[in-house]
Amino acid sequence: MDKIIFHPEFVTATIYEWHPLLTRTEFKQIVIDSLQFLVKEGHIILYGYCIMNTHIHLIWQVKGKWLSSNVRRDFFKYTAHQFKRKLEKYYPFELFLYKATQGDRTYQFWERHTLYVDVFTPKVFTQKLDYIHDNPVSAGICLLPEEYEFSSAAYYFNGKDLYGFLTHYNG
Repeated sequence: MDKIIFHPEFVTATIYEWHPLLTRTEFKQIVIDSLQFLVKEGHIILYGYCIMNTHIHLIWQVKGKWLSSNVRRDFFKYTAHQFKRKLEKYYPFELFLYKATQGDRTYQFWERHTLYVDVFTPKVFTQKLDYIHDNPVSAGICLLPEEYEFSSAAYYFNGKDLYGFLTHYNG
């Protein structure tokens, strides 16, 4: 039986074999759209995120009656299906990169072992949020965290919630 979570969770998920699938904005948008849906439908509270070329970081809190395992499953299943559809339509020559090696699926877009860390204290929360926001700076994508469009950093630095789905950790 899965637990109902009443505290935030730090999530790091990697694209299969670290392929840079999320380099293209249209694939990042699939992740954004899925997060918007989960927030709008009341499944999660989203506190922070960063979408890099090969992986994503999130700080979310599963809400109400929703089970953490179901929210995770739905998010990763939906985004994988959308990645596949877009690749089939526009980039079919890249599909072979995601050919699954195990018999339970044809393609695999997310690594099987996603990192989930329960966040119980404000100190750990801000540590994880700072890590998320510094990721594009450390990767040399931008000079300042708030310059990176696919991150919650601008929201925390200047109040800009580009996609309208964030909740500030201070309420």
